Amino acid sequence: MILPLLQVVFLGALLLYLAKWRGSLRSRNIKSWDQLLCQIRTDWSARDLSNQFLWKQGLVVTPEEIWERVEGPHGLWVMHQNARVILEMADFAARNATPDNPVDPMLVESIRTDAMQIRLCVLMAIAQYGISSATAGVKVNAWRAADLYANMAARMTQIMQNHAALRLPDFVAAM
Repeated sequence: MILPLLQVVFLGALLLYLAKWRGSLRSRNIKSWDQLLCQIRTDWSARDLSNQFLWKQGLVVTPEEIWERVEGPHGLWVMHQNARVILEMADFAARNATPDNPVDPMLVESIRTDAMQIRLCVLMAIAQYGISSATAGVKVNAWRAADLYANMAARMTQIMQNHAALRLPDFVAAM
C-alpha cells in the first residue's frame, strides 16, 4: 500500500522539478543583453585583479595578493555568481549569431569551460576557508578562480566587441 503511494509522490515531485527546470530554460532563453547585464553583481569589482583586466588575459600577482584583492569569500562568491551570468551571455551570443556575424564556437566553449571551473574552484576555496581559514590551499584556489575569471571576462569582451558593441561600456563598468 505504501509503495504505490511513494511511487506516485516521487513521480509527482520529479514532474514538478522538470516543469520548473523547463520554465527556467524558457525564461533564460528570452532574456536580452540588457537583462543579462543587469544580473552582473557590481558590489565587488574584478578590476583590481590585473592592470589589463578585460583586455589582456592572465594575472601577474601572487596568490596572497589575489586573496587580498578578491576580498576573501565575498569576492569569490561574486565571481561564482557572475560566472553563471557570463556563461548565459556567451550562450545568448551563440544563439543569436547570424551567418554574416558568427560567434566562434571555440570561444563560447572556452567560456563555458572556464565558468564551470571557476564555480568549482570557488566552492572548493570557500569550503576550505570554512574549515581552515585563509591557508595556502584556499589562496591557491582563489588565485586559480581569479585567473580563470580574468581570462573568461577577456573572452566575453571579445564576443561583445563583435556582437554587442553598444553594450560593451555597460559590461566594462559592471565588471
